Amino acid sequence: MEKTPPAAIKLRLRELAQLFNSIDPSPFVDRDLDADAEEFITSWARELPPGQNLELVIELTVPSTTERIAGVEDAVRRYFSTRAAIKRLEFGQLMRRGRLSLGVGLVFLVVCLLLGELLAKSGSNTAADILREGLTIGGWVAMWRPLEIYLYDWWPLYEERRRLDRLAQIRVRIEMPEAVPALFPAPPEHERREMTQAAA
Repeated sequence: MEKTPPAAIKLRLRELAQLFNSIDPSPFVDRDLDADAEEFITSWARELPPGQNLELVIELTVPSTTERIAGVEDAVRRYFSTRAAIKRLEFGQLMRRGRLSLGVGLVFLVVCLLLGELLAKSGSNTAADILREGLTIGGWVAMWRPLEIYLYDWWPLYEERRRLDRLAQIRVRIEMPEAVPALFPAPPEHERREMTQAAA
């Protein structure tokens, strides 16, 4: 069965150093990615089909050395793998916060409803009715935060983590300009000797 070709993310740079954060004191291929380069790559990956493999094609204007090119793919993958691990930790913290908020909200809601029932049994008057309604509303308002976490807040983190996991497996291909031939190529060796002798 024919494999689906990877979706290409094309990044044009003047030189390879622009891919990495110049302020980072780490060795070249251990540096963090430049913020603009990272934003460009992640925003492009956001638009690509989720089930397709990714390939980062870096088009350089200035050729780079073989030593620098060798570790670029590992450096890019390692960077996005670290970012994915951070998002995984953030997701876990959000879920723990959601469980804690849910427990506190449920206890507060039950207390408010019980107090409302006690007020209803103590007698019906305008002040008691207003206070009972206020307790009921307050109890349900306390449930808003856990509901917000479990209904809305976890989706962006989950999607970002999945995207970073994909980028942690990205292939990297570097394209450099071909050597431009000289306008007047050097003459062969025997012609150079003849020219030298003639000049002498």
